[in-house]
Amino acid sequence: MSKALDTLREKTESLLFATYGRYPIAIAEGHGSRLRDFDGREYIDLLSGIAVTNLGHCRPEIAETAAAQAKKLVHVSNLFYQEEQIELAERLLKTTHFGKAFFCNSGAEANEAAIKLARRRQQRLKNKYAYEIITFEGCFHGRTLATVAATGQARFQDGFAPMPEGFFQIPWGDPQALEAAVSDKTAGVLLEIIQGEGGVRPASAAFAREVARICRDKDILFIVDEVQTGMGRTGSYWAFQHFGLKPDIMTAAKALANGLPMGAVLSTDETAHAFVPGSHASTFGGGAFVSAVAAKVLEIMERDRLPQRAAELGAWAMERFRAVQTACPGSIHEVRGMGLMIGIELTDPGREVWEKLLQSGFILNLTQERVLRLLPPLIIEKEDLENFAVCLETILKAGAGLKRL
Repeated sequence: MSKALDTLREKTESLLFATYGRYPIAIAEGHGSRLRDFDGREYIDLLSGIAVTNLGHCRPEIAETAAAQAKKLVHVSNLFYQEEQIELAERLLKTTHFGKAFFCNSGAEANEAAIKLARRRQQRLKNKYAYEIITFEGCFHGRTLATVAATGQARFQDGFAPMPEGFFQIPWGDPQALEAAVSDKTAGVLLEIIQGEGGVRPASAAFAREVARICRDKDILFIVDEVQTGMGRTGSYWAFQHFGLKPDIMTAAKALANGLPMGAVLSTDETAHAFVPGSHASTFGGGAFVSAVAAKVLEIMERDRLPQRAAELGAWAMERFRAVQTACPGSIHEVRGMGLMIGIELTDPGREVWEKLLQSGFILNLTQERVLRLLPPLIIEKEDLENFAVCLETILKAGAGLKRL
């Protein structure tokens, strides 16, 4: 084992809260779709810091923008008008049908703000005491108390009782259950178009459209969580756009500033009126430094047509991985996803497969015990995905962690 890894592991265990199950790697640097440890070993990054570095690591254009902005203005708070924030809002809103933006620091904060906005819209604009948020089994919306309550999974709630009230879940993909669940206390429905932590489970077009219809018919807010699926990840700027939907509220984060902490809530003009000065705020949200970087990220994505690239490369990759499924009968249950958000569900628990892939130089993660989740940078080369497919097939044919036929 690496001496550098041992040293960092010991210091981490001594100095930091033990809240993460860390991989047995200490990363020293990253460039593009490559990461390098302290011993100089190179890895192909198929995780992007969990769907964050969509433009790759240490992209020179981003580094130059950050350096220039750091010399100009970093933070003054939202008590002041800031041109960087306005440029970002213009670029971000241009990718959607929404009219207003609110900036914060993370996906959990964005979802919490969306929940507050939905409640306040019902209570202040509609004069209805409605506060319940309906979510779906298998979802993940964050780690604050409210978003953990919205997530509704026991493993994330363990030891944090009592949970905030006003959240309950219904079965995934069941519009009849949603129709039955809506009451005069319902403020909104919070939906991931693709459940990431839940195993890369895409909503069907029919289901997503039924959710939108029910929200419209019942006059409750349709909220989409695009924290992981957004910023070109699925082959469109936002996953809901694949189905021609027009949600009332959308949340974003992760890839928005390509590694700097940033989140956003976008909404229609009508919904945004529920927030007034003092009703919600964020000290760091949308500061000049992170806004300048995020605006540059959006400029590059548009210029280089990265959502389209993700659609084309992702379609090829899923077909390639299905070829691995055919070549390894009984090993892979399903390959699914959109764009470069791909889940390879193994037939049996996949810890050993994941470990062997890591040892072979491929960084990705395992969710729901069986799903290899791939979230590579949108700039990744086809050759890297081909090499991953070859490695996965070799591991599966050797029977790693799987029952043999």
